[in-house]
Amino acid sequence: MKKILTLSTALGMVLLSADAMAAGFHLREQSAAAQGNAYAGATAGAEDNSYAYYNAAGITRQKGTQFTLGGTRIAPRAEAKNVRDENGKRDHDVQNIVHAAFSPNFAITHQVNDKLFLGIIGNSAFGMITKYDPDWVGADHGATSDVKTAAITPLIAYKLNDKLSFGAGMQFQYIWAHLTSSSSETYTKKVTVEGNTLDIGYQLGLLYELNDNTRFGVGYRSEVKHKIKGKMKSSGSMAPAPVGPMIDALLNQKISAKLDTPAMLSFGAYHDINDRWSVMAEYQRVFWSSFQNLTFVSREHLNKPGKPYITNVKEHWRDTNFYSIGTSFKIDDQWKLRLGFAYDESAVKYNHRTPRIPDSDRIWYSVGLSYQYTENLSFNFGYTYIYAHKASLNTKVTGNDGKHVTAEFNNSVRALAFGVSYKF
Repeated sequence: MKKILTLSTALGMVLLSADAMAAGFHLREQSAAAQGNAYAGATAGAEDNSYAYYNAAGITRQKGTQFTLGGTRIAPRAEAKNVRDENGKRDHDVQNIVHAAFSPNFAITHQVNDKLFLGIIGNSAFGMITKYDPDWVGADHGATSDVKTAAITPLIAYKLNDKLSFGAGMQFQYIWAHLTSSSSETYTKKVTVEGNTLDIGYQLGLLYELNDNTRFGVGYRSEVKHKIKGKMKSSGSMAPAPVGPMIDALLNQKISAKLDTPAMLSFGAYHDINDRWSVMAEYQRVFWSSFQNLTFVSREHLNKPGKPYITNVKEHWRDTNFYSIGTSFKIDDQWKLRLGFAYDESAVKYNHRTPRIPDSDRIWYSVGLSYQYTENLSFNFGYTYIYAHKASLNTKVTGNDGKHVTAEFNNSVRALAFGVSYKF
């Protein structure tokens, strides 16, 4: 009966409104300007208010009132090759596992006085979409996984003196998940889980400006403990009575699940070498180890004797590191060229890799352009190519229920970002 619930691992792949292929299911694409530098110095840069996602204290560098609207089209490519079943029989390759999508963001900031600054940002920081052919050999491990998030974060920042600023925010994060799989054990063609919830976290930031050319930043975003509520339903079991009706009863009920999106701690540095050249660097620790278990609970039996658990899946995710360096060159008074390089660790090791999230270490190459059209109006463009190391899968090693499947995944991502900022 456990096999039915292997689809619970899908909730571990929270939102890539497109599949950005950041470690786990984190979306870093919240600023077109920062993307041009592969997010190097994002915690210290504060070049416009879109950087507020990485460090709330940075809005103290944004004078007056500023509005930024942006978004990223994320076009991933993922395919499963050399797919084999538990008997070693070759199955067909699976193409286009993930699909292109658009992830929007916005930021509004306002300077109250010389010390106090307010703001609000909106984004989608986690998510993903993966889709396999419904008849592929690993369908009971996962067919479709569509998880989306949206967050609104009011911000406040205070400039203590000419060098030091503090910032904080309260993030209201909504998550929605739609997951499907099949179960050969229960003769069920399709099992669907769908649910949503709104929960709260926070963010903190510090910005230290050593001088006019050099600054350092620290940003922290808390984990958000989600309690998803929804329904599980099936297309109906083809098993004979009395087993079939029992399976139908199990697979058609209200459920809840706990899912924590990870805390993140970032350190950034930014330095102007001269009037034209700037360099920056970033380090981020993402605490994926908070996502260790995913438990599905029957809501109808919560207050009744006995265990209400439908299943409890161990995920075995680990904390990851993200490193990036970048440089910017001011071509003239209007144009700025950005370059960046990053290395992003996988949250899942080989022993725990699943078809729903064939995660692996990846390398980022980024380029960007900034255009100052007028004193008040500016545009930013960013392009990133992400190359992921080949990811081998063996579900027998992971210990997951369902048919044993082996495969090799080839993954890459192209992300094109655009942002426009206006100062009042």
